[in-house]
Amino acid sequence: MPFEPITWQLRTRTLDTEDHTLIMGILNVTPDSFSDGGMWATAEAAVKRGRSLAESGADIVDVGGESNRPGAHPVEAFREINRVAPVIEELSGDGIVVSVDTAKPEVGAAAVGAGAEIINDITGLADPEMIPLCATTGVGVVIMHMQGTPENMQGNPGYNDVVAEVAEFLAERSQAAMDGGIGPAAIVVDPGIGFGKTATHNLQLLASLDEVGLGRPLLVGTSRKSFLGSILDKAGRPSQPTDRDVATAASMSLAISSGAAIVRVHDVGMALEASRTADAIVRAHR
Repeated sequence: MPFEPITWQLRTRTLDTEDHTLIMGILNVTPDSFSDGGMWATAEAAVKRGRSLAESGADIVDVGGESNRPGAHPVEAFREINRVAPVIEELSGDGIVVSVDTAKPEVGAAAVGAGAEIINDITGLADPEMIPLCATTGVGVVIMHMQGTPENMQGNPGYNDVVAEVAEFLAERSQAAMDGGIGPAAIVVDPGIGFGKTATHNLQLLASLDEVGLGRPLLVGTSRKSFLGSILDKAGRPSQPTDRDVATAASMSLAISSGAAIVRVHDVGMALEASRTADAIVRAHR
Protein backbone atom coordinates (compact mmCIF):
# COMPACT_ATOMS: atom_id res chain seq x y z
CA MET A 1 0.00 0.00 0.00
CA PRO A 2 1.22 3.60 -0.60
CA PHE A 3 3.16 5.07 2.32
CA GLU A 4 1.47 7.89 4.23
CA PRO A 5 3.33 9.40 7.20
CA ILE A 6 1.44 10.18 10.40
CA THR A 7 1.94 12.81 13.08
CA TRP A 8 1.08 11.84 16.65
CA GLN A 9 0.29 14.70 19.03
CA LEU A 10 1.53 13.99 22.55
CA ARG A 11 1.32 16.01 25.75
CA THR A 12 4.30 18.32 25.11
CA ARG A 13 5.59 17.27 21.70
CA THR A 14 4.79 15.46 18.48
CA LEU A 15 6.20 12.34 16.88
CA ASP A 16 5.99 11.49 13.19
CA THR A 17 6.77 8.62 10.84
CA GLU A 18 8.15 10.66 7.97
CA ASP A 19 11.57 8.99 8.30
CA HIS A 20 10.77 5.74 10.08
CA THR A 21 8.21 3.60 11.85
CA LEU A 22 8.11 4.44 15.54
CA ILE A 23 9.46 1.80 17.91
CA MET A 24 7.84 1.43 21.33
CA GLY A 25 10.11 -0.50 23.69
CA ILE A 26 8.42 -2.61 26.38
CA LEU A 27 9.47 -2.04 29.98
CA ASN A 28 7.59 -4.32 32.38
CA VAL A 29 8.10 -3.21 35.98
CA THR A 30 6.33 -6.37 37.15
CA PRO A 31 7.20 -9.71 38.73
CA ASP A 32 5.00 -11.80 36.43
CA SER A 33 4.96 -10.62 32.79
CA PHE A 34 5.04 -13.46 30.28
CA SER A 35 8.43 -12.76 28.69
CA ASP A 36 10.54 -10.83 31.17
CA GLY A 37 8.65 -10.84 34.46
CA GLY A 38 10.86 -9.89 37.39
CA MET A 39 13.86 -8.83 35.32
CA TRP A 40 13.23 -5.10 35.81
CA ALA A 41 11.10 -5.20 38.95
CA THR A 42 13.15 -2.68 40.94
CA ALA A 43 13.16 1.01 40.05
CA GLU A 44 16.93 1.03 39.61
CA ALA A 45 16.90 -1.95 37.24
CA ALA A 46 13.90 -0.57 35.34
CA VAL A 47 15.47 2.86 34.82
CA LYS A 48 18.67 1.26 33.57
CA ARG A 49 16.66 -0.92 31.19
CA GLY A 50 14.59 2.03 29.97
CA ARG A 51 17.71 4.01 29.17
CA SER A 52 19.10 1.01 27.33
CA LEU A 53 15.94 0.72 25.25
CA ALA A 54 16.18 4.39 24.28
CA GLU A 55 19.88 4.08 23.44
CA SER A 56 19.09 1.06 21.26
CA GLY A 57 16.63 3.10 19.20
CA ALA A 58 13.26 3.12 20.98
CA ASP A 59 11.31 6.26 20.14
CA ILE A 60 9.01 5.54 23.11
CA VAL A 61 9.51 3.53 26.29
CA ASP A 62 6.24 1.94 27.46
CA VAL A 63 6.25 1.42 31.23
CA GLY A 64 3.80 -1.05 32.74
CA GLY A 65 3.26 -1.93 36.38
CA GLU A 66 0.58 -4.60 35.93
CA SER A 67 1.02 -7.78 33.90
CA ASN A 68 -1.46 -8.22 31.06
CA ARG A 69 -0.48 -11.80 30.27
CA PRO A 70 -3.28 -14.37 29.98
CA GLY A 71 -4.44 -15.35 33.45
CA ALA A 72 -2.87 -12.35 35.19
CA HIS A 73 -4.64 -10.95 38.25
CA PRO A 74 -5.34 -7.23 38.73
CA VAL A 75 -2.97 -5.10 40.79
CA GLU A 76 -4.11 -2.39 43.21
CA ALA A 77 -3.69 1.14 41.85
CA PHE A 78 -1.37 2.25 44.66
CA ARG A 79 0.95 -0.68 43.99
CA GLU A 80 0.98 0.02 40.26
CA ILE A 81 1.74 3.70 40.91
CA ASN A 82 4.60 2.80 43.23
CA ARG A 83 6.07 0.62 40.51
CA VAL A 84 5.82 3.00 37.57
CA ALA A 85 5.96 6.60 38.82
CA PRO A 86 9.61 6.66 39.96
CA VAL A 87 10.72 5.01 36.73
CA ILE A 88 8.73 7.40 34.55
CA GLU A 89 10.07 10.40 36.45
CA GLU A 90 13.68 9.33 35.90
CA LEU A 91 13.26 8.43 32.23
CA SER A 92 11.22 11.49 31.30
CA GLY A 93 13.79 13.61 33.14
CA ASP A 94 16.33 12.24 30.67
CA GLY A 95 14.20 13.51 27.80
CA ILE A 96 12.92 10.04 26.87
CA VAL A 97 9.36 9.87 25.54
CA VAL A 98 7.52 7.66 28.03
CA SER A 99 4.12 6.01 27.81
CA VAL A 100 2.32 4.30 30.65
CA ASP A 101 0.57 0.99 30.05
CA THR A 102 -2.48 1.23 32.32
CA ALA A 103 -6.28 1.12 32.34
CA LYS A 104 -6.63 2.93 35.68
CA PRO A 105 -7.21 6.71 35.66
CA GLU A 106 -5.45 7.19 38.99
CA VAL A 107 -2.36 5.45 37.64
CA GLY A 108 -2.58 7.47 34.45
CA ALA A 109 -2.78 10.71 36.40
CA ALA A 110 0.23 9.80 38.54
CA ALA A 111 2.18 8.79 35.44
CA VAL A 112 1.39 12.06 33.68
CA GLY A 113 2.43 13.92 36.82
CA ALA A 114 5.75 12.05 36.63
CA GLY A 115 6.24 13.05 32.98
CA ALA A 116 4.45 10.47 30.81
CA GLU A 117 3.49 11.68 27.34
CA ILE A 118 1.15 8.81 26.37
CA ILE A 119 -1.49 6.63 28.03
CA ASN A 120 -1.64 3.15 26.49
CA ASP A 121 -4.95 1.60 27.61
CA ILE A 122 -5.64 -2.07 26.82
CA THR A 123 -9.34 -1.60 27.64
CA GLY A 124 -9.92 1.10 25.04
CA LEU A 125 -10.54 3.85 27.65
CA ALA A 126 -13.31 1.81 29.29
CA ASP A 127 -13.14 3.52 32.68
CA PRO A 128 -15.42 6.59 32.46
CA GLU A 129 -12.76 8.76 34.11
CA MET A 130 -10.08 7.93 31.55
CA ILE A 131 -11.33 10.02 28.63
CA PRO A 132 -11.62 13.24 30.71
CA LEU A 133 -8.14 12.62 32.12
CA CYS A 134 -6.63 12.20 28.66
CA ALA A 135 -8.52 15.21 27.31
CA THR A 136 -7.47 17.58 30.08
CA THR A 137 -3.83 16.51 30.17
CA GLY A 138 -3.42 16.41 26.39
CA VAL A 139 -1.58 13.10 26.32
CA GLY A 140 -1.26 10.88 23.30
CA VAL A 141 -3.62 7.92 23.57
CA VAL A 142 -3.48 4.29 22.46
CA ILE A 143 -6.93 2.71 22.22
CA MET A 144 -6.66 -1.08 22.17
CA HIS A 145 -9.20 -3.85 21.60
CA MET A 146 -9.47 -6.73 24.05
CA GLN A 147 -12.19 -9.33 24.43
CA GLY A 148 -12.66 -10.08 28.13
CA THR A 149 -9.97 -9.32 30.71
CA PRO A 150 -6.40 -10.60 31.09
CA GLU A 151 -7.72 -13.09 33.65
CA ASN A 152 -10.16 -14.75 31.22
CA MET A 153 -9.46 -13.44 27.70
CA GLN A 154 -7.90 -16.64 26.38
CA GLY A 155 -10.54 -18.95 27.84
CA ASN A 156 -12.63 -19.27 24.70
CA PRO A 157 -12.43 -16.17 22.48
CA GLY A 158 -15.02 -16.07 19.73
CA TYR A 159 -16.15 -13.75 16.92
CA ASN A 160 -18.52 -13.90 13.98
CA ASP A 161 -16.09 -11.69 12.02
CA VAL A 162 -13.01 -10.72 14.01
CA VAL A 163 -11.83 -8.05 11.57
CA ALA A 164 -15.20 -6.30 11.38
CA GLU A 165 -15.82 -6.51 15.12
CA VAL A 166 -12.41 -5.19 16.12
CA ALA A 167 -12.68 -2.39 13.55
CA GLU A 168 -16.14 -1.45 14.86
CA PHE A 169 -14.90 -1.35 18.45
CA LEU A 170 -11.89 0.81 17.61
CA ALA A 171 -14.05 3.21 15.58
CA GLU A 172 -16.62 3.49 18.38
CA ARG A 173 -14.03 4.08 21.09
CA SER A 174 -12.15 6.61 18.93
CA GLN A 175 -15.37 8.54 18.40
CA ALA A 176 -16.13 8.42 22.12
CA ALA A 177 -12.63 9.77 22.80
CA MET A 178 -13.11 12.64 20.37
CA ASP A 179 -16.59 13.38 21.72
CA GLY A 180 -14.96 13.59 25.15
CA GLY A 181 -12.46 16.21 24.03
CA ILE A 182 -9.43 14.16 22.97
CA GLY A 183 -7.96 15.59 19.78
CA PRO A 184 -8.02 13.34 16.71
CA ALA A 185 -4.27 13.79 16.24
CA ALA A 186 -3.66 12.32 19.71
CA ILE A 187 -5.35 8.97 18.95
CA VAL A 188 -3.64 5.76 17.85
CA VAL A 189 -5.50 2.44 17.68
CA ASP A 190 -4.26 -1.07 18.40
CA PRO A 191 -6.09 -4.28 17.31
CA GLY A 192 -4.85 -6.05 20.44
CA ILE A 193 -3.00 -9.00 18.97
CA GLY A 194 -3.15 -11.81 21.55
CA PHE A 195 -5.76 -10.14 23.74
CA GLY A 196 -8.85 -12.34 23.58
CA LYS A 197 -7.97 -13.87 20.22
CA THR A 198 -7.00 -17.30 18.96
CA ALA A 199 -3.94 -17.76 16.77
CA THR A 200 -6.24 -17.73 13.73
CA HIS A 201 -7.90 -14.49 14.84
CA ASN A 202 -4.48 -12.86 15.23
CA LEU A 203 -3.43 -13.90 11.74
CA GLN A 204 -6.69 -12.68 10.23
CA LEU A 205 -6.22 -9.29 11.88
CA LEU A 206 -2.62 -8.98 10.73
CA ALA A 207 -3.68 -9.87 7.19
CA SER A 208 -6.35 -7.13 7.24
CA LEU A 209 -4.76 -4.18 9.03
CA ASP A 210 -6.03 -1.71 6.42
CA GLU A 211 -9.60 -2.72 7.32
CA VAL A 212 -8.98 -2.74 11.07
CA GLY A 213 -7.60 0.77 11.46
CA LEU A 214 -10.05 2.50 9.12
CA GLY A 215 -7.48 5.15 8.30
CA ARG A 216 -6.35 5.83 11.87
CA PRO A 217 -2.69 5.47 12.90
CA LEU A 218 -2.04 1.87 13.96
CA LEU A 219 0.10 0.42 16.71
CA VAL A 220 0.81 -3.31 16.35
CA GLY A 221 2.30 -5.50 19.07
CA THR A 222 3.21 -9.06 18.12
CA SER A 223 6.39 -9.33 20.15
CA ARG A 224 7.11 -12.89 21.37
CA LYS A 225 3.41 -13.74 21.59
CA SER A 226 2.00 -17.25 21.78
CA PHE A 227 0.53 -17.28 18.26
CA LEU A 228 4.11 -17.01 16.99
CA GLY A 229 4.95 -19.96 19.19
CA SER A 230 2.11 -21.91 17.52
CA ILE A 231 3.55 -21.14 14.10
CA LEU A 232 7.01 -22.22 15.19
CA ASP A 233 5.63 -25.40 16.78
CA LYS A 234 4.12 -26.38 13.43
CA ALA A 235 7.49 -25.76 11.81
CA GLY A 236 9.16 -28.12 14.27
CA ARG A 237 10.75 -25.27 16.19
CA PRO A 238 9.26 -25.29 19.72
CA SER A 239 10.06 -22.07 21.51
CA GLN A 240 10.01 -20.06 24.69
CA PRO A 241 8.94 -16.40 24.38
CA THR A 242 12.54 -15.18 24.20
CA ASP A 243 13.18 -17.53 21.25
CA ARG A 244 10.61 -15.74 19.06
CA ASP A 245 12.42 -12.58 18.01
CA VAL A 246 12.96 -13.71 14.40
CA ALA A 247 9.26 -14.54 14.15
CA THR A 248 8.51 -11.17 15.75
CA ALA A 249 10.65 -9.43 13.14
CA ALA A 250 8.79 -11.17 10.30
CA SER A 251 5.33 -10.31 11.67
CA MET A 252 6.38 -6.77 12.51
CA SER A 253 7.84 -6.13 9.06
CA LEU A 254 4.69 -7.36 7.34
CA ALA A 255 2.62 -5.16 9.64
CA ILE A 256 4.72 -2.17 8.61
CA SER A 257 4.16 -3.03 4.96
CA SER A 258 0.41 -3.02 5.72
CA GLY A 259 0.50 0.42 7.30
CA ALA A 260 1.51 0.03 10.95
CA ALA A 261 2.92 3.33 12.23
CA ILE A 262 4.20 2.07 15.60
CA VAL A 263 5.50 -1.35 16.64
CA ARG A 264 5.70 -2.43 20.27
CA VAL A 265 8.60 -4.80 21.01
CA HIS A 266 10.82 -6.34 23.67
CA ASP A 267 14.06 -6.43 21.62
CA VAL A 268 14.56 -2.90 20.32
CA GLY A 269 17.87 -3.60 18.56
CA MET A 270 16.25 -6.35 16.49
CA ALA A 271 13.25 -4.14 15.79
CA LEU A 272 15.43 -1.27 14.62
CA GLU A 273 17.17 -3.43 12.02
CA ALA A 274 13.98 -5.12 10.82
CA SER A 275 11.83 -2.01 10.79
CA ARG A 276 14.38 0.19 9.04
CA THR A 277 14.67 -2.47 6.34
CA ALA A 278 10.88 -2.61 5.98
CA ASP A 279 10.74 1.19 6.05
CA ALA A 280 13.17 1.48 3.16
CA ILE A 281 11.06 -0.88 1.05
CA VAL A 282 7.73 0.73 1.98
CA ARG A 283 9.00 4.28 1.39
CA ALA A 284 10.31 3.30 -2.05
CA HIS A 285 6.64 3.25 -3.16
CA ARG A 286 6.42 7.03 -2.95
